[in-house]
Amino acid sequence: MLGIIGIVMVVVMVFGGYVAAGGKLGIIVAALPYEIAMIGGAALGAFLIANDKSVIRQSARDFGQIFRGVHWKPEDYRDLLCLLFELIRIARSNPVALEAHIENPGESEIFARYPKIRADHEAVELICDTLRAASMNYDDPHQVEEVLEKQLEANMHHRLHTSHSLQTVADALPALGIVAAVLGVIKTMGSIDQPPEILGKMIAGALVGTFLGVFLSYGFVGPFAQRLGAIAREDAHFYQLIREVLVANLHAHPTNICIEVGRQNTPHALRPSFGELEEALRGLRQDAA
Repeated sequence: MLGIIGIVMVVVMVFGGYVAAGGKLGIIVAALPYEIAMIGGAALGAFLIANDKSVIRQSARDFGQIFRGVHWKPEDYRDLLCLLFELIRIARSNPVALEAHIENPGESEIFARYPKIRADHEAVELICDTLRAASMNYDDPHQVEEVLEKQLEANMHHRLHTSHSLQTVADALPALGIVAAVLGVIKTMGSIDQPPEILGKMIAGALVGTFLGVFLSYGFVGPFAQRLGAIAREDAHFYQLIREVLVANLHAHPTNICIEVGRQNTPHALRPSFGELEEALRGLRQDAA
């Protein structure tokens, strides 16, 4: 919702201020289709040249996040802590029973209670691989911790592809606007024998290219790239929480301490309160009893 409000504000304030100052929209409207075709087409073509199919598909999927916001909500962090609590408790009381859950999470009754988490391949893979490593009796938990850190860094790099690609397009748009403006000037110089009023309109139309390149870059594409990067970094806290809890488990801390370590390392705005989490865990303990 805030994204839509921001787009409306950018358009209304820029063009509204222009009209209020006495500017005429007719010249811009007349030149806009051609300038958009040149600048937008060139930007899209450059994007296709610079990226492979996987990044292009990911960008198409990620674009909706500008308006949807972060994927993981506060209640998802609470559910994740509950899921990890159940899995760690089983791992310590009955390691053999845990194997069925981590080898086939799609059919696990524990994962089934948290469908949004189960649907996320990255989260499920991170949980199951780490618990599987723990069951192999690693002598040094720091080895697993290092592997987890590298895996999270690689996944984060992948999630930022769209943001980086859009930022590259944003950086190129002002230059593409100048290219369109130069073409407009070339066209104008080819009609130098025309009356001043006609030349004035042609020059004004050429300048629309420069305006449009800068406007799209700093008014839309650049902020879109920044927003997607911020969303990716905020959602990364979800996977960091998995790391914190499972590393604490590797160090053989009590189950409740492992969960509290994860809760404390969750950003404040997303962190479930101690009482809220304790109530949820109490219900799990009663179900297991």
